[in-house]
Amino acid sequence: MMLPVSNPSHEDRDAGQMLLATGVVLLMSLLSMAIFGVKVAGLTMPHNTASDGVIVTSLEVVEGIPELTEARTQLWINGGLDALEAGEIAFQSVHDDMLYHGELRGIEIKLIDIQVNETSMTTLHFSGELGISDGSAMLTVPISFEVTHA
Repeated sequence: MMLPVSNPSHEDRDAGQMLLATGVVLLMSLLSMAIFGVKVAGLTMPHNTASDGVIVTSLEVVEGIPELTEARTQLWINGGLDALEAGEIAFQSVHDDMLYHGELRGIEIKLIDIQVNETSMTTLHFSGELGISDGSAMLTVPISFEVTHA
């Protein structure tokens, strides 16, 4: 026995299309409200200044290390040490100070593979790798510079 196939009337099709359109509008409204709710919830959260701390700190450190190392090397040379030993002590003391400075900011700053070489009678070459990290990001930067001493 065959069941009769009924052709949907125009009224049934129109009602189905209206129901579909209503569902789409409702879905879009809910999505819009959800996005707005997430944005409003984020307004009450404090700005995390450490989020870009790794980048900002790396720029500050890379800029400051050569000048600070040169000044400390010259102080140690004036104190009577030979240039190579003065450079090694100066570079290590800069590392120690950066490590402490980073702890105060909540960022870990380390110089890895520190090397000091005497390239001439009046020039020291300093090199290493600067490692900076916080709770969510890590950055390593090769660092290399020369210091001329008297």
